[in-house]
Amino acid sequence: MGSKFHAFMYPTFAFGHTIPYLHLANKLAEKGHTVTFLLPKKAHKQLEPLNLFPDRIVFHPLTLPPVNGLPVGAETFSDLPNTTGKVISDAMDLLRGQIEAKVRALEPDLIFFDFVYWVPEMAKEFGFKSVSYQVVSAACVAMFLAPGAELGFPTPDYPTSKVALRGHDANVCSLFKNSKQRLLGRITTGPKNCDIISIRTCIELEGEFCGFIEKHCQKKVLLTGPMLPEPQEKNGKTLEDRWNQWLNGFEPGSVVFCAFGTQFFLEKDQFQELCLGMELTGLPILVAVMPPRGSSTIQEALPEGFEERVKGRGIVWGGWVEQPLILSHPSISCFVNHCGFGSMWESLLSDCQNVFIPQLADQVLITRLLTEELQVSVKVQREDSGWFSKENFE
Repeated sequence: MGSKFHAFMYPTFAFGHTIPYLHLANKLAEKGHTVTFLLPKKAHKQLEPLNLFPDRIVFHPLTLPPVNGLPVGAETFSDLPNTTGKVISDAMDLLRGQIEAKVRALEPDLIFFDFVYWVPEMAKEFGFKSVSYQVVSAACVAMFLAPGAELGFPTPDYPTSKVALRGHDANVCSLFKNSKQRLLGRITTGPKNCDIISIRTCIELEGEFCGFIEKHCQKKVLLTGPMLPEPQEKNGKTLEDRWNQWLNGFEPGSVVFCAFGTQFFLEKDQFQELCLGMELTGLPILVAVMPPRGSSTIQEALPEGFEERVKGRGIVWGGWVEQPLILSHPSISCFVNHCGFGSMWESLLSDCQNVFIPQLADQVLITRLLTEELQVSVKVQREDSGWFSKENFE
C-alpha cells in the first residue's frame, strides 16, 4: 500500500454509524485518499449532502437480499420503526457475494467495517487489510472483549467497576446472547480478527478502556477523536427558520432541549411521563422524539391537556431536527438525551448542561462513565424496573 490508498467502507446501515463513517471518509479524502462507500441506494441520497469530496468519495449501491421479516423497500434501520432492526443486520450478513464482486472489480487496499463478522476473513482471502472501526464507546467494546467475562459484567482487570451494567441495566443485553448473529458476537469478532482496531473516541475520555482493548486483542488501537463535522455555521448552514424564530423568543440559557434520536421509540406510557416531567421543569421546552410504540403521530400520544398547558413555552416534535444547530442556539441551557454516542459528543462540545436517560447497553455504560467516573453530567434516576417518573425531572 503506497502513500495514497483506496479504502472500502461497509458500516452498519444506520445513520448513527454511516454518518461518522462519512465524516472519517471526508478526513481521508482531504488527505488525498479515495473511498468507496458500500450502502443501499436509499442511504446515498441522505448522505450525499455530507460528502465534501465527491470526486474522491464514491457511493456504490448494494441490493439487500430477501430476509424473513424485512419489508419490501426497507434498507436501513430508520426504515424499520419500532423494531430492533435485526433483520437489517441479517441482510448485511448475506451481502458477502456482492462485496466480493466489488473487491475483485475495484481492488481496495483496506476496508473499514464495524459489525459484519466475516469481513476480516474475506479481507485475508483477497490480500488486503481490514479495519474494525467502532463508533460505539470504547467502554462498551472493552466490557465484552475480556475472555470469559460474564455477560454485562467486567472482569477484574477491567478499568473501573463504576462503568458497568447493574440490576435492570443488564436486561438490555439480552440480545447479546447466542451466536454470531447477536450483538455480542458482532462487537467482539471484528476487533479480535481484524488487522487494525480504530475507535471513535479520544484518550482523554476513554484512554484506560482503549489500553484494555489493546491488551486483550494484542494489537494497537488507533483513535480518530469524535469525528464531528465542522460547525455548520462555518459551512453557511443555518438553523431552520421555524426553530430559530421560536428559540429567539426566549431568554438566553432558558430552554430545555430533549432529543432521543430517530431510531429509538419509547413505550407510550414512558413517553407521556417524559412529557409530563419536562412540563414540571416550569421552563420552556423543545422535545424532539419519535412517536412512541403503537402511535402513528406524536399528537395522538400526548398526555391529556398537555398541549394547552405548555402553549407558548413548549413544543413536542415527532421527527428529525438539526441537533447541533439547536444546541448552539444561545437560548438552550440544558440537553436531555439518550446518550447515544453521537449525541454524547455533541453535548460535551456544547455549552449546555447534560442530562442523560440511556436506553441501550452502550448508552448505559457511557452514561456511567460521564456521571459516576468523570462526574461531568447527571442522569435521570430510574426505578429497579427501569421506569423513570415525571417527578425525577423536577
